[in-house]
Amino acid sequence: MAGPPDKSAARFARLAALPPYVLAAVDELKSRLRAQGHDVFDFGLGNPDGPSPRAAIERLTAEVQRPGNQRYMPSRGLPEVRGAICDWYGRHYGQTFDPESEAVVTLGAKEGLAHLLLAIVGPGDCVLSPDPCYPIHRFGVILAGGEPVPVATGPGLDAYAEIEAALRRSPRKPKGLIINFPHNPTSAIVDLSFFEKVVALARLHSLWVISDLAYADLVHDGRPAPSIFQVPGARDLAVEFFTVSKSYSMPGWRVGFCVGSRALVGALATIKGYLDYGIFGPVQLAAATALSPACDGDVAGNRALYKHRAALLCGELGAAGWSVPLPAASMFVWAPLPAGAAAGGAVRFAAELLERARVAVSPGVGFGPGGEGYVRFALVESDERARKACAAIGAYLASGVH
Repeated sequence: MAGPPDKSAARFARLAALPPYVLAAVDELKSRLRAQGHDVFDFGLGNPDGPSPRAAIERLTAEVQRPGNQRYMPSRGLPEVRGAICDWYGRHYGQTFDPESEAVVTLGAKEGLAHLLLAIVGPGDCVLSPDPCYPIHRFGVILAGGEPVPVATGPGLDAYAEIEAALRRSPRKPKGLIINFPHNPTSAIVDLSFFEKVVALARLHSLWVISDLAYADLVHDGRPAPSIFQVPGARDLAVEFFTVSKSYSMPGWRVGFCVGSRALVGALATIKGYLDYGIFGPVQLAAATALSPACDGDVAGNRALYKHRAALLCGELGAAGWSVPLPAASMFVWAPLPAGAAAGGAVRFAAELLERARVAVSPGVGFGPGGEGYVRFALVESDERARKACAAIGAYLASGVH
C-alpha cells in the first residue's frame, strides 16, 4: 500500500514565485490578542466602517425580490451597470465611453487588476509598478509570470521623473506601466500634467497603461483627482479602474469597473468569460444606483469624514510625541517611524505597537521595499477610539521600550 505523498516534492511554481508575506506576523499577533480577549485599536485594513448609501440598499432589497435576478449574470456585467460607470465618467470628467466595448464590471478593482495582468502579461515581461504599492499592483505581475520594475512613489517625489528612471533601469523593454493616484498607501497625488507626460511617454515607448483611480473622490481639498482620460489619445493605450468600495463605503459589495482601451477591456472581458459568471445581479444594480447623482451626498460625507479623521489622528499623534504629516488624499495616513524606531524596521515597530499599545497598523514594507521606514494607518476607527489609541501610543513612546 502506497504511503502518503512526499510533501517535499510538491511544487507550486506560481506560488513559489511570490515573496514572503511580511504582514503575516503582525496579523497573527493581532488574532492572538483578540482571541485572548484584548481590545485592539485596528487601523490595519482599509475597510470603510460607514454605512453604504441608503439608495443603494433600497435598490438591492427591491432587486433581490425580482424573478430572474437570482440567475447567472454575464461576466462582463449588466448593461445598466456598465452604462452607469460610463455616465459617471461623463459627469466627473466629461468623457464618453461605449458601455458595450469600453467598460467591464469587475469583482472589485482587485480582481479586475489581477485578471487583466494575467491576460496581457507573459513570462518574463517587465511591468513598471509603484513601490510601495497596493499589493496586487506588484503581485499581480508576478502571478502572471512577469517581472515588476519598481517605481519609487510617495509624497515629495517627482512621480514622472521616477517613471523615467525606472524605464532606464528596466532589465528589458517594459510592456506596461501601472499608476495609482491618489496613491495607496502613501496618499500622494498628481495633477493633470503628470498624465499628459505619461501618455506621451507610453506612446513613444509602446507601453500600455493601467491607472488605478480607486480614491478619486477622496482628495481632501474637495477637487476630484484627475483621470488619465482627460488627456487626448489616452484611451488608445490605457484603462482605468474605479470601485464603489471606498468613497461609497461599499467594500463588501465587491463591485468595481474597468474603462478605456477597447483592446485592453476586451482582453479582460475575454479572460473573465473563462473564469466567472459575474456578480450577483441585485448587487450590480445597487452599485449602479450608487454611481448616480442620488448618492453624491454620501460621497461628499465620506470625503469630509476621512479629512476630519486624518486631521484628528495626526493632531493626536503629534500631541503624543510622534510628528506625522497630514495626507493630501485617500483614507490613509502614511507615518514615518518615530525617532528611535527606524533602526528596528517597520515590521518590528508595528509588532511592538500592537503588543504594548494594542494598536494595529500596517508595516510600510508590506507594500513593497520602498515602504520600509513607514507604517500606514487606515482611518477606520471612531474619534473616541482614535483618541484612546493615540493616548496608548503616547504612553508606549514615553516608556522608551521602542
